[in-house]
Amino acid sequence: MATRFILSIDGGGIRGIIPAAILVELAKRLDGLPLHRAFDLIAGTSTGGIIAAGLTCPHPSKAGEAACTPSDLLKLYANEGGEIFRKPPLGDIINPYGLSGPSYETVALEAKLKERLGTATLDKGLSTVLIPAYDIRNRTALFMSNADKKNSNFRYWEAARATSAAPTYFPPALIERIGAKKDDRFVPLIDGGVFANDPILAAYVEARKKPWQDDRLVFLSLGTGQQNRPVAYQEAKGWGAVGWMHPAHDTPLISILMQGQASTASYQANSLLNPVGTEIDYSTVVTDANVRSLDYFRLDRQLTQKENDALDDASPDNIKALMAIATSLAKDNAKALDEVARRILEEQASDQKSDAA
Repeated sequence: MATRFILSIDGGGIRGIIPAAILVELAKRLDGLPLHRAFDLIAGTSTGGIIAAGLTCPHPSKAGEAACTPSDLLKLYANEGGEIFRKPPLGDIINPYGLSGPSYETVALEAKLKERLGTATLDKGLSTVLIPAYDIRNRTALFMSNADKKNSNFRYWEAARATSAAPTYFPPALIERIGAKKDDRFVPLIDGGVFANDPILAAYVEARKKPWQDDRLVFLSLGTGQQNRPVAYQEAKGWGAVGWMHPAHDTPLISILMQGQASTASYQANSLLNPVGTEIDYSTVVTDANVRSLDYFRLDRQLTQKENDALDDASPDNIKALMAIATSLAKDNAKALDEVARRILEEQASDQKSDAA
């Protein structure tokens, strides 16, 4: 029985720093093995979709290499996040609080995606990739993936742009389904986080569609930090549509829907994939006694008052705080990272031995 490894990465805007930093730590344990070879399937939503794209898209100029390493992606968030979440000149005057249009333009984001991902399409992926987005014309979920011929003919950079089109923050993406008929050629999409901010269950279903029924599936699921600001009843009881969606409150309805789905999905995945009685307290509780029996490793944490949980706070102070909590999260979950890396390297050694025979 072979073991298949699946990586799943949540949405969270600039908080993508957290999973990117954790993947840097995992990469250190893999003896130079690139993540597209370590994982049989990489799924990501929104900012997680950008990470999944970077790890599986072929490099525009280096054959056999991925477009981005975990370190490259961490630098993208830490060094260039401020450019992505930069309001246009006079933006606060023309569009106060983002009430009359999206808060941000997409020029910087699209340029950075094109620069890193080039023109490659999903069918050229170095590993199986799964990137959810929501089709606002047909009102249905769309899973862009090279495991599905119909939904593999999207450019990587456009898939990444679409899955991260968070309502009120960025405008919807109109992306090309290459080779499709005229009426189906361009697809209007918004952030996959509206239905699968944590794509772990979508990744599980995709894995089970493959001929892996007799294989062991091991999942590493990375969160972006659970929001830390409660919604006060006395304030919320008077909200109407504007209050629940007001950018000045960091669009609480969107935040609640995305976090609610993520926390539910992690609970369900833990119940589905791990032995009965396995505890999950944001992260899977890993002990010396249970570490070998776990098939689902969830790494996440509630944010503290030091970090702003907004999707778009790319200020130097918040980036520094997010980097610090990512370092702490990786340290506290070192046993989980050690175990995932150990199993991956053992499986690689077993495959090499079988090939040699």
